[in-house]
Amino acid sequence: MKMVENTAPRSHPHQVYHVAVDIHAQTGSNRQDDYTRLKRTGTVWTTCAHIITAVIGSGVLSLAWAIAQLGWIAGPAVMFLFSLVTYYTSTLLSACYRTGDPVNGKRHYTYMDAVLCNLGGAKAKSCGFVQYLVLFGVAVGCTISSSISMMAVKRSNCFHKSGGKDPCHMNANPYMIAFGIAEFFFSQIPDFDQLWWLSIIAAVMSFTYSFIALRLGITKVAENGKLMGSLTGISIDTITQTHKIWRSFQALGYIAFGYSFSIILIEIQDTIKSSPSEAKTMKKATLISVVVTTLIYMLCGCFGYAAFGDMSPGNLLTGFGFYNPYWLMDIANVAIVVHLVGAYQVYCQPLFAFIEKTAAQRFPDSDFIIKETKIPLPGSRSYNLNLFRLVWRTCFVILTTLISMLLPFFNDIVGLLGAFAFWPLTVYFPVEMYIAQKQIPRWSARWLCLKILSSACLIITIAAAAGSIAGMVGDLKSFKPFKTSY
Repeated sequence: MKMVENTAPRSHPHQVYHVAVDIHAQTGSNRQDDYTRLKRTGTVWTTCAHIITAVIGSGVLSLAWAIAQLGWIAGPAVMFLFSLVTYYTSTLLSACYRTGDPVNGKRHYTYMDAVLCNLGGAKAKSCGFVQYLVLFGVAVGCTISSSISMMAVKRSNCFHKSGGKDPCHMNANPYMIAFGIAEFFFSQIPDFDQLWWLSIIAAVMSFTYSFIALRLGITKVAENGKLMGSLTGISIDTITQTHKIWRSFQALGYIAFGYSFSIILIEIQDTIKSSPSEAKTMKKATLISVVVTTLIYMLCGCFGYAAFGDMSPGNLLTGFGFYNPYWLMDIANVAIVVHLVGAYQVYCQPLFAFIEKTAAQRFPDSDFIIKETKIPLPGSRSYNLNLFRLVWRTCFVILTTLISMLLPFFNDIVGLLGAFAFWPLTVYFPVEMYIAQKQIPRWSARWLCLKILSSACLIITIAAAAGSIAGMVGDLKSFKPFKTSY
């Protein structure tokens, strides 16, 4: 890592979080931004690519199941409300990227830094704990989901060859290991700002499989000649009243997971160039991304439910809601895997940066942590090899792969992550920071509205978490470590 002198004005509070080590100065460029960091080149479109890569994950394929639990009225309504809340709180959070003047005020490079400056050290630590725990969980979720999609490709071809006579069961572990090997290489990309090309590829892939799922849903509805489903969701005759409640709660977690990009919003915003102000660019990119995302979610979720009704699978493309054309299914599942390779990196880079910055601050004289060795690459700029980055990121990928092999409950993990991240990181901290930064008077109408919004979202989060935990408890009854097959 490159050592730089901290030139930030001494009047800035909490300066210890912006000292000697510049984790972004790893490309060899001499172009400098404020606080001696590399100039940022992000635009509305690169920001949209990062957000869409983070948001439109394979969780979109579980939305038909979520709507099946809630029905034609509550399902789309809940999705629309989540989109509104996410957009609104994201604008509050983006306004907290700088303290004071929105153009020249002090920048906060991470979510945790913003919370530290606005709410103090105790809340910053709790924010960091939740944020990095969820980022770790998302890495596990990406690994599990990718293995399911890789197996779906092989299974669809197996079904096609056997004419559906062979059940085509297979073990998930080799596919998780293959995904982990791929992530070993991509995890050596030094920092978030250099991921823009991977995010664009991943975003294109997310559109690809989303539209394939939509196309298959429309075709199935046409074959049925009618819209399946009901106004209130899955029938009590099919499941018990208790299961109906737990599944409805779990569905909330699925939908919340689909709007969970606030967890890395500040880190994405830190890649945006400062003219116009980062907050303006971020608000525009957020609006575009949320509108596009919600449109895709509504179409995929609603047409999936219309196609299968109460029998909607947990994943439209890997739950074998569709079998043919099998080649189109293969394209969709390959697109999911490519997208998840990028999503893994978009979510993990903030965690990588946090660990590396902390290590460099604690051991500034360690060559193992600080020193970088230039390795020439044919036809490209040289790569700066850092031994600490190589070793720790490799260990991280190995750990996420092992845990994925132990806990292969994709749907339940999606719901639990969505529930766990939604209230604190999407609602509570943005609302509290905005109140503190704008000095909104206690018990004023605006203060009350913000507090009511936060409290309502807390109740939804608790319900969604309870539903997901109930689902995982059921899965554990047939659980065998390292022996998961589909």
